[in-house]
Amino acid sequence: MADRTIAVAAWEALFRAQVAVMRELSAEFPTEVMSLNEYDVLFNISRAPSRRLRLKDLNRHVLISQPSVSRLVDRLVGRGWVEKVDDPLDGRGTIVELTSTGYQEFRRAAIHHMQGITQHVGTALDDDELRKLTALCDRLREAQQAHAD
Repeated sequence: MADRTIAVAAWEALFRAQVAVMRELSAEFPTEVMSLNEYDVLFNISRAPSRRLRLKDLNRHVLISQPSVSRLVDRLVGRGWVEKVDDPLDGRGTIVELTSTGYQEFRRAAIHHMQGITQHVGTALDDDELRKLTALCDRLREAQQAHAD
């Protein structure tokens, strides 16, 4: 187990870096198209097989609370960007599916968002550092998932 002081310092550095980058990305995000939270939901659904995801699983991946996700999904349904269908494997569950219009809008915002990420993250670290950062963050996330399970 790591030294507590070092672990806390690493967490603080990670957290503060994430906040600083997110502030810049949020300021540049194409909010006239969609909010960053809407983008986060569409991003997670777009990565799922067949661009379909159980609402329960979506809640595990986004940064907002479950009631907020449900309201946000309902707004996206109203815009025609996602559809909600009953989960055939769980009568109480709901599947959220990205529509073709929703995917087009997501891709449009994603291209702009990726440019911002490249500018704010890709200019601060070289390719090797980015690969190491990715591996370290993946390990942290996997450790948290293992702990939760």
